[in-house]
Amino acid sequence: MDAVREIADAVLYEGHVLWPYRRSSIKNHQRWTFGGVYPDLYARASSDRSVVQVECLLEGVDAPVDVGVRFLHVVHRQAAGGEALEPVDEIAGRLTWDETTERAVELLGVRDDASAAIDVPPGREVELVDGGALVRTWEQLEGRVDATIEPLEDGVHRVRVAIRNDSPWSELDRDSAVRRTFLSAHVVLRARAGKLVSAIDPPASLGMATAALRNDGLWPVLVGEEGSRDTVLASPIILSDYPKIAPESPGDFFDGGEIDGLLVLNILGLTDEEKREMRAGDPRAREILERTEAMTPDEIRRLHGTIRELRPVGAP
Repeated sequence: MDAVREIADAVLYEGHVLWPYRRSSIKNHQRWTFGGVYPDLYARASSDRSVVQVECLLEGVDAPVDVGVRFLHVVHRQAAGGEALEPVDEIAGRLTWDETTERAVELLGVRDDASAAIDVPPGREVELVDGGALVRTWEQLEGRVDATIEPLEDGVHRVRVAIRNDSPWSELDRDSAVRRTFLSAHVVLRARAGKLVSAIDPPASLGMATAALRNDGLWPVLVGEEGSRDTVLASPIILSDYPKIAPESPGDFFDGGEIDGLLVLNILGLTDEEKREMRAGDPRAREILERTEAMTPDEIRRLHGTIRELRPVGAP
């Protein structure tokens, strides 16, 4: 997996399920609390967003841009037992709970105006397991992605991407609305030619043009190798240019408010019943548990602190 995809995935799944990674945890009673693009009528009533937008600058005479949008879509997993598949709380070591699936939209080679529909019909899948089944269902999603590239001055263009949720839903219950929401929505812009401009540290000549950009719900940063300017990630999380995954990290923990080393020790300290609930809940939480239990002492020690660089400390 390339470095850009690693960062984008970290953004996509940040907050997906929180420590202690169990359904019974109060922290997991309301999931996916940032980066949501909600149905319009619900958003108006709740002060959430039904549209997010990113703008950035692009230098180049003829510079098409590839636009990628990804988000999560809630999938309800219902445990069902017996031949009639009656709803139950747990079956074959899996609890009734919510999962997610990834959705993506691409606009390739955008030079001026382009758009794409988001149209996901409702669906249902049945996975047979011992003693019954896991019935997964998801709700309809409707919306669109609009991209515009417009010239500002010689060799400088403004790139704008907006994500709009037009899903038909007007009730005020969050749990229902979130099933029709684009969760953790983000945008990746890749310039085929030309160079994208940092919104954090633009050149002085583009300072005023950068200050006039309008970003709503998305924060653009350069990603990839330090100094490269071909890719921007527009994230619902505020990041710096060229963010990186710590090489010591054993994998995603989805809980940016914690430290990997502490989470590893906390997971290892769970009781057998707590681990059983964690394993029976979200499949990504189960992966965290299995990965953590398989860590070697040396891998755990590497999480106890790393000095990236030393600098002399002196009087001002």
